[in-house]
This record gives sequence, C-alpha cells and structure tokens, in this order.
Amino acid sequence: MINNKSINLITNKTDSGKRIDQFISQNTELSRQRISKLIQDGYVSVNEEVITIKKNKIRGDIEKIKIILPKLIEDTLKPENISLNILYEDDYILVIDKQSDLVVHPGAGNKTGTLVNAILHHCGKSLSGIGGHIRPGIVHRLDKNTSGLMIIAKNDLAHNNLSKQFMDHGRNGDLERIYDALVWGIPKIGSGKIETQIRRNDRDKTKMMTTKSMKNGKLAITTYKVIEKIYNHKNDPLISQIRCKLYTGRTHQIRVHLDYIGHPVICDQKYGKGFNTKLKSLSNDCRNQLKIDRHALHSSKLSFRHPIGNKPMTFESELPDDLKLLKNMLSGI
Repeated sequence: MINNKSINLITNKTDSGKRIDQFISQNTELSRQRISKLIQDGYVSVNEEVITIKKNKIRGDIEKIKIILPKLIEDTLKPENISLNILYEDDYILVIDKQSDLVVHPGAGNKTGTLVNAILHHCGKSLSGIGGHIRPGIVHRLDKNTSGLMIIAKNDLAHNNLSKQFMDHGRNGDLERIYDALVWGIPKIGSGKIETQIRRNDRDKTKMMTTKSMKNGKLAITTYKVIEKIYNHKNDPLISQIRCKLYTGRTHQIRVHLDYIGHPVICDQKYGKGFNTKLKSLSNDCRNQLKIDRHALHSSKLSFRHPIGNKPMTFESELPDDLKLLKNMLSGI
C-alpha cells in the first residue's frame, strides 16, 4: 500500500462525553495500541483540528473524526530474497517457522537482511502497515536469536483482528503462545507460575530486569513445566527442557523470568548468569560444541483464531537441529 488511507466517523448525541480513543475503538477494527499511536503521531483530527491526546472527549452533538492511516512502506525498505520456512499461507495471513539469527524488522544496526525484507519479497507491497512503516505485516515479534513460530498479517483487516487477539493474551480467546527452552539446572518445583514486574535495565538499555515497583514496571506472567531432566554421569542435575506459556508479552519475558528463578536459558549472553563458569566445568570438546551463536529458546506452539473466518488454528514446531544437537551433546556428559 503506497497511498495514505483514511477512516471517517461521525458522532451523535449519545456519544457526548466519551473519550475519543474509546469511540474509535468501538467503531473501527483498529487495536487500542494502534489508535493510541495514531493519535500521538497526529493522524487523528476532530472537526479538522488535529488532536494528540488520547483522553480528549467528544464535546458536541455531532463531530467529524478523521483517522489517517499513514503511508505504509518506505521506498528505502527493499524486498530481499531470503529463504522462509512457510507453514501456512492464504490471502490474509502467513505462518512461518523463523530461523535463528534473523532480525524481525529493520532497526539500529540492522537496515537489511531482516524478516520484513524477506516477507516483502514474498508478499509484495500489499502487506499490512499497521505495525508501522518499518514493520509491515508484523503482529508480534521474536528476538533475533529465538527461533520458531510467527504469524504475519497480509492486510489491514487481518492485522487489526490479530492485534486484538495478541493484546488479550488469550484471557478471553484462543490465543496461546508456547516456548521450549533448554536451561541450566533442574527446577526443584516441576511446574509453576512466575509473576513479576519487568522494566528496562538502568545500566544497559538493551536488557530488561525484574522490579518490585508496580509504578516503574509492567506486569509479566509466565507459567512453566519441566518436560525433560538431564543429569551428568555423576547423577548431578545438569540441564532441563522447560515449556513456557506467555500470559503477557514483555520484551525478553521468558529469558528474564527463567533467569529470575535461577535457571537461565543456555547460551544466553544477556541473562545467562555464570555462563563462562559453567563452560569451564565441561570438557574441551563440550565447550567447543556449546559455543552456538544463539540462546536455546524456540517458539514451539502458536494457537489463534483465523482473523477472517474465526476458525481455530494451531501450529507446532519441534526443536530445531542446532538445539537438538546441543541437548544430545549435553546428555552424553
């Protein structure tokens, strides 16, 4: 989509006093997050006067609200022929099994070679741009070195619906996001719920951290279950495979939470406490094989309702070969 599109709404007497962002949410398929961003960026006007505060209220009996959907794809965002593992595709969505070492969208230090460049090549410039001009089609993200399942929206209608499902986090719908992680050690409790506040790390803005402050942090909830325990030849706990389910969607949430309970993801350079110390306890051969280029986290199951037909859909992905090799190698110690 190259040209700006717009949505025009007209209020009536019964709408007087309503917040404008709430009125737009009730009368369009736009997500609350998208509406907030559009207002903040000056794309919403009331009676031809631009507003930038989402809490503004409807004052008159009849007001004309215009929402501009900005140009979605910049000329600088180029399609690139990057291989994709496509599990499902129709006119509205694309489900992929993302490889590790693939950044989802362009950003600082990653102007090309991203998933967005790949899907532009595959889908063309008809992708939904509701995620922003550098994130066409992107409904949710995986970290660069997290592999596994992702869903891409191919048009605005699909994107709006899917965004609402992801914002709900499965509380009132079918959305389910499951991840498998290989972690150091074996949790004493085989399953549980991790509930903390998470905020950005003051000393390293690329990292997140748990905090007790409800004012500065955002609620993050993860449940986990140990599905395999691996011991060394002395029968000491070595590693485990843990299955995690997200109930919120904070940056690095699973990695932060597993580190919080004392079982960081293997090969996680950001949150893997004592990684180098653990390496020293292994043989030279093991140390060499352990030096994989990414953390051992994989998006293994994704359930949602199709944004158009409302059909329940579930996709599953087994551990990729590099994580299987890592697991098998450590199992032999």
